[in-house]
Amino acid sequence: MNSGANRSFDRSRSPSLGLGNNSPFHVGIGSTMTLGTRVFLLLVTLVTALRPMAAHAVGSGDCAGLVDIGGGRKIYLECHGTGSPTVVLISGTRGAHDDWTDLIDPTNPAGAKKPSESAVFPQVGRLTRVCAYDRPGTTRLDDTRTDSTPVRQPTTAQQGVADLHALLMAAREPAPYVLVGHSWGGLIARLFASTYPDDVSGLVLVDPASEFLKSSLTPAQWATYIKATKKLIDSSGLEAPDHERSLALLHSTPSVRVIPVVVLTSDKRFDFGAGGSEAWPAWRAAQDRLTKLLRAKHVSETNSGHAIQMEQPQLVIGAIRQVVEAVRSPASWKPQS
Repeated sequence: MNSGANRSFDRSRSPSLGLGNNSPFHVGIGSTMTLGTRVFLLLVTLVTALRPMAAHAVGSGDCAGLVDIGGGRKIYLECHGTGSPTVVLISGTRGAHDDWTDLIDPTNPAGAKKPSESAVFPQVGRLTRVCAYDRPGTTRLDDTRTDSTPVRQPTTAQQGVADLHALLMAAREPAPYVLVGHSWGGLIARLFASTYPDDVSGLVLVDPASEFLKSSLTPAQWATYIKATKKLIDSSGLEAPDHERSLALLHSTPSVRVIPVVVLTSDKRFDFGAGGSEAWPAWRAAQDRLTKLLRAKHVSETNSGHAIQMEQPQLVIGAIRQVVEAVRSPASWKPQS
């Protein structure tokens, strides 16, 4: 699914340098601090925000910054909360970490998205350790580029897996992981689970792309879809997933072992690039087939479009809670038949 071909549907948030009212460096208008002190604190904050994230104790403490993954590359990572398993949030095409910190106003779906304590990232951080990151070539909700080192495009889901594994190892974020993948991120999550089966104990797939989409569409619709994804490839360096190659490689990868999985599916029509909203039933059909393959629980009544995590965050949070509890108490989870 080309969740980011036109990211304009979910823009609003500017990158924060930690200078909000709750920042330890915030200086109110009525402060008695001297101008020199204010300038000094501002410079300290800017340097802190822009430097690479320092090593931290395994799976502990809030952290946000660039992580050196080797090869001259860095990837932006934010983590919050404590506990096991570690929940890792994987955005869709061109989506950044703020896909999990901002919400859509239900009274104005086309309007700006805003950070909210009710969003997935802060809420899951109250339950266990949670991390979100920015893949190369992704953009924030305000259309600004993320700071992760750019790579040659197009990229495959397999490259996404390699980057995520390198990131988690470099940041010392411990397994077991519950991977939460939206759209294209769902492919990355599944391939990660197949590649590192001992590290992944559960999955939450949020309106995920899957290998069943091709056979659910007509040949003409599939051709239109692939053409739309290839239009993402340009000289900008923005993320452009190679769906055909990724799906071909997926077929040669062992299936995910039976672990707790929840699939959430949109129930409001949207155009995913296959020729208009009339192709949308094929999207639903593909997710039905994926759910059966994974023996997953299926949340199909979501009252949501594609961005379920921003439109109906409580559903995604609830699914994550179910899987986390199943990982902590395996006997409580019964795979679907």
